[in-house]
Amino acid sequence: MTFEIKEKYGMSDLLAIMKLLRSENGCPWDREQNHKSIRRNLIEEAYEVAEAIDNEDTENLREELGDLLLQVVFHSEMEEETGAFTFDDVTDEICKKLIVRHPHIFSDVTADTTDEVLKNWESIKMETKGQKSASQSIDSVPRSLPALMRSEKIQKRAAKVGFDWNDVYGAMDKVREEMEELREAIEEESDEHSFEELGDLLFAVVNVSRFIGADAEHSLSSACDKFARRFALCERLAAERGIDMQAQSLEQLDELWNEAKATPNEAE
Repeated sequence: MTFEIKEKYGMSDLLAIMKLLRSENGCPWDREQNHKSIRRNLIEEAYEVAEAIDNEDTENLREELGDLLLQVVFHSEMEEETGAFTFDDVTDEICKKLIVRHPHIFSDVTADTTDEVLKNWESIKMETKGQKSASQSIDSVPRSLPALMRSEKIQKRAAKVGFDWNDVYGAMDKVREEMEELREAIEEESDEHSFEELGDLLFAVVNVSRFIGADAEHSLSSACDKFARRFALCERLAAERGIDMQAQSLEQLDELWNEAKATPNEAE
């Protein structure tokens, strides 16, 4: 199989390159891969796209979208080799799905607001997937999603049939209730019970994030970044003062932490 080197490439070239890499005389590594062996690559590339978006890095976003597209092409080529489906079948299916789920664009349905669009989308989605109940819709949320994201999707689908708190304060009360139950489980010294109650507490916290319009996954990621910045500042303050952090008491470390927390422009 030959390939023409060009100044500018398109989608057909990417498909041709993948066929070449997977061919008998192609790349040994690419030929050895299967869906499961590169499953993690797909997830990592999706997160790298998300990071480029968060950083508002257009140049990196262009590159990462290409890496993510490669994963779609890679998996599609594997299935074409077995005769199951082709990349064209993938694009055909998503085009048809978009047309069916946008009847206000491609048909005579009226949807003038975002809420109406989303309501139609969910209704059509349940119908096309043969889901007749909210529990079926909840069960369809992928278990492979990050747990916070999965929690939010499950809660939103339950809320659509009225299974929800009246306001954020009810959700916050539930957090306090779950915290107390976790405390009791810890006092019982029951690892299994503590494990269960910790999950309930995290699930309840996601409910609060939903009510205040915050993405739980993004919020936690931001908290991790903030902790990392403040911890680095604590280390720097300790080093400047000749303090061995490992030799300090919790109270002394807490003083350093509070100082770092109060420092203007802590990220610098």
